[in-house]
Amino acid sequence: MKLMGMTITEKILAKHAGRDEVHPGELLNCRVDVVLGNDVTTPVAIEEFEKLQADRVFDRTRVVIVPDHFTPNKDIKSAEQAKGVRDFARKHGIVNYFEIGRMGIEHCLLPQEGLVLPGDLIIGADSHTCTYGALGAFSTGVGSTDMAAAMATGEAWFKVPETIKFVFRGELPPYVGGKDLILRVIGDIGVDGARYMAMEFTGPVISSLSMDNRFTMANMAIEAGGKNGIFAPDEITLDYVRGRNKREYTLYYSDADAQYAEIREYDVTNMEPVVAVPHLPENVRNVSEVAGTSIDQVVIGSCTNGRIEDLEMAAGILRGRRIHPEVRLIILPGTQEIYLEALRKGFIEIFIEAGAAVSTPTCGPCLGGHMGILARGERALATTNRNFVGRMGDPQSEVYLSSPVVAAASAIKGAITPPWEVK
Repeated sequence: MKLMGMTITEKILAKHAGRDEVHPGELLNCRVDVVLGNDVTTPVAIEEFEKLQADRVFDRTRVVIVPDHFTPNKDIKSAEQAKGVRDFARKHGIVNYFEIGRMGIEHCLLPQEGLVLPGDLIIGADSHTCTYGALGAFSTGVGSTDMAAAMATGEAWFKVPETIKFVFRGELPPYVGGKDLILRVIGDIGVDGARYMAMEFTGPVISSLSMDNRFTMANMAIEAGGKNGIFAPDEITLDYVRGRNKREYTLYYSDADAQYAEIREYDVTNMEPVVAVPHLPENVRNVSEVAGTSIDQVVIGSCTNGRIEDLEMAAGILRGRRIHPEVRLIILPGTQEIYLEALRKGFIEIFIEAGAAVSTPTCGPCLGGHMGILARGERALATTNRNFVGRMGDPQSEVYLSSPVVAAASAIKGAITPPWEVK
């Protein structure tokens, strides 16, 4: 009997469940390829793991722990959390534990290190684990309890999601990139428009999009409620993976007769950069509509836009210029390797000469953690992924979201600014 056509997401789940075929709505028990935790979520997972009385993790090479949210430790409590995670990693011989100075923001670090690969099934106790769908993997965030169970058993349960296909056509205009595309989608369907659904990104525009832009888009699938975001692997994917991978991987593609809950098409030809205004990522406006909005702080970095292309875009705008005297510009490279590459290419010198503060890799201000907290009444423009009430500090502060080029241009002018106005 001929099998029904399946999407890339359905195929990966079927493979990891030992099934030939799966359908949306089915509950599956799947083996996982990678289990991820950070310094905020792993302490709770450790408590649950110990309740299971497991004497070892299922595979010490497949559990990855990256302290990145409050590191370098901002206070005694975060230091104690980090120590607990460090002690657990040492006790269980976790191979892929990344300490300060060797680490990075987790969702920038794992692809860089070749720890997540096409065809993988990855869970992480962090909502932006969906980033790895850029590689053609199924990756999704889970709670700390699920992380604990997976560390012990190497398995997790899933409901097979329906899939929405997003097709991008046309010619990408100057200054428009992956951040603008995903914000446009979120603005279109809303923050729950893809709730517990797979978001499959495809089309001619996607085929020419760089990996860094794809990571940005997959990263923000959760901001539309998506279970996962995913791209079919192609030569751009394979060029990125080759030389990084430490194990074999499998490429999966959606069948021509795969069933989709919905197909949405976008012509990007006349797009301009966009900004998400407070207090939801779905509140998307063209940059020209909000131009002139004054800002106090700009943050360029995070697991969304802390990669080398992001820093390159910002450096291209900031080169030879100074930031506005009333603006604080904070730049956070995504990993130590990205930091070094930015240093070698002269970007760090450009940033510092422009008046920016450049940080060791950390999530820091993105979650209102440290190194850039907003006071009451302050307004930030950030390349991060969320702008909820109080996300970056005081509940009466505001966060606007944009791409690195808009953020850099705005840092120069002291107000939200279209990038072509500073070129």
